[in-house]
Amino acid sequence: MEFNPVITSVLILCVLCLLRINVLFSLMISAIVAGLLAKMPISKIMDYFISGMGQNSETALSYILLGTLAAAMTHTGLAKILAIKISRFIKDNKYALIGILVFISILSQNLIPVHIAFIPILIPPLLGLMNKLKIDRRSIACSLAFGLKAPYIAIPAGFGLIFQDLIADNMTNNGMSVDTLQIWRYSWILGVAMFIALLIAIFITYRKPREYNQQDLNYEIAVDEKLNKNHYIILIGAFATLFIQLISGSLPLGALVGLGIIFGFRAVSRKNMDFLVDEGVGLMGYIAFVMLVCAGYALVLKETGGVESMVNSILPYIEHSKILATIAILLTGLIVTIGIGSSFGTIPILAVLFVPICIKLGFSLPSTIILMCAAAALGDAGSPASDTTLGPTAGLNADNQHNHIKDTCIPTFLHFNIALIIAAILSVYILN
Repeated sequence: MEFNPVITSVLILCVLCLLRINVLFSLMISAIVAGLLAKMPISKIMDYFISGMGQNSETALSYILLGTLAAAMTHTGLAKILAIKISRFIKDNKYALIGILVFISILSQNLIPVHIAFIPILIPPLLGLMNKLKIDRRSIACSLAFGLKAPYIAIPAGFGLIFQDLIADNMTNNGMSVDTLQIWRYSWILGVAMFIALLIAIFITYRKPREYNQQDLNYEIAVDEKLNKNHYIILIGAFATLFIQLISGSLPLGALVGLGIIFGFRAVSRKNMDFLVDEGVGLMGYIAFVMLVCAGYALVLKETGGVESMVNSILPYIEHSKILATIAILLTGLIVTIGIGSSFGTIPILAVLFVPICIKLGFSLPSTIILMCAAAALGDAGSPASDTTLGPTAGLNADNQHNHIKDTCIPTFLHFNIALIIAAILSVYILN
């Protein structure tokens, strides 16, 4: 009996993470298993793994630079001021706090595209307040994951424009012509499904109070809450990061310009530059390196040919049934995305394999768009190697009371992936 290298490897990755093996080691072990099952020599596996890491180098560099920007905001006290102002604004209303965090995380995708870099700035100063309100941090993890994921599916701006452009380009290249601005007209259905799942998580699943040890996380100490010149320079640097990224298409360049403004106008002394870079690496370096390793793992999975063999094995069963084809496409997207941790990286794989099948079976354009968006997005929430889960854990575990797998990955997986699958199947059924 032969084991499919992709399915087996992803299952091993999930099991290792559930056993609390570090994500980096879990990814490396799973990549080696996939390669060995595909009868690759170990030297070839490692060659693919190392060369593949370069595919996420821009993302990793962006995270390091944005981490340094985050460290500068913390160093000037701006993060504490924001945390205190949020605390006073919401008073004792935990749902107001959750709503603010959802709103900020949406902005981080579509308006000020710093992605997850805001989380280690803003969340740790708020943990004391969360403990006081007895908020179950799993609801916060779901809220942050929603804000990091739903906007790129449903809103054609920032990271959403990149995601939807990839969907349009890959569908067009594989035989189904579509314009980028057509995507959101149908993908918003998936965003609504995720919003319903978020409400279930907040008001039903994790509504009960949860006790945490109140550590030294009370940031409401004597802090001058008035914004000074340095704070305004930091804000100008942040908006410059956005502006340069929008006109150049390069987030690392935007972050570099933002940091140049911050250091050039002495919002932070240049003698503290090395310290802030070190702190930025501390904030985002681990996530950046996981992203590099994910890209290496993704290339190994691709080179095994396991995805194609998996599709070929199920093709005889789905070529005459739209419902079975829909389920197969969604499950394939789920397996691949959990493994590589990137919805964006999953799109080319799915489009090559499944757009021709959708054309052959007579899927309508709207249903194919929904299916491709859902299949790519599935697994992003819940994957131990996704920045959608790594980001929230980086902030919520600042006091070592939030487990990455049990408190972030499993809750986000159950709520959002089930919602996406149901919405996709119903939409395809209705639109066809």
